[in-house]
Amino acid sequence: MAKRRSRVSEAVIRRLPKYYRYITEMKKNGVQRVSSNELGQKMGLTASQIRQDFNCFGGFGQQGYGYNVPELCGELKKIIGLDRQYNMVVVGAGNLGQALANYSGFEKEGFFIKALFDINPRLVGMSIRGIDILDIDTMKSFMANNRIDIGIICTPKEKAQEVAELLVDCGIKNIWNFAPIDVVLPDDVVVENVHLSDSLYILCYRMANNS
Repeated sequence: MAKRRSRVSEAVIRRLPKYYRYITEMKKNGVQRVSSNELGQKMGLTASQIRQDFNCFGGFGQQGYGYNVPELCGELKKIIGLDRQYNMVVVGAGNLGQALANYSGFEKEGFFIKALFDINPRLVGMSIRGIDILDIDTMKSFMANNRIDIGIICTPKEKAQEVAELLVDCGIKNIWNFAPIDVVLPDDVVVENVHLSDSLYILCYRMANNS
């Protein structure tokens, strides 16, 4: 089994989900082995880059053979942490929060939304796919009685920092933030800030420079 090195660059970490998606699709299609050249052509990466990335975790291929696709899929799943279940809560049950709750794809990968929280009395008491929308004032008691691994922030930016700190106060150490502002938290809290507009801006730039 490949061993993870103590330090892995942010660039490599950012490529891991893409590797996992491509390898998982190959496995579904019955592909048993793939070379770094073949994988690179599919992903738009060089074979050398792929080998360097995988060497960060000990390396998986065999010279002259390539990579065993089912084994590589399993190793990537362990490296990313998809070999276990995660419980999540969403704070902010507006359009985005409800869209996340409606997405069943999370569950296929082991991520389960256990509750949504909001301050709007018109939303509290409703449910999305059987997931209750609760008053945010009940969040601390809910967290005390349920194991929650990840807090998801879907609030307006003006409330995001306050909500992030509340989640930390409730014992949450992993936060997925969709509010259009970067939240600042202690170093022992893992935060992934997602700015949906960034991807649109990149598309816009490429459209403007596609000549």
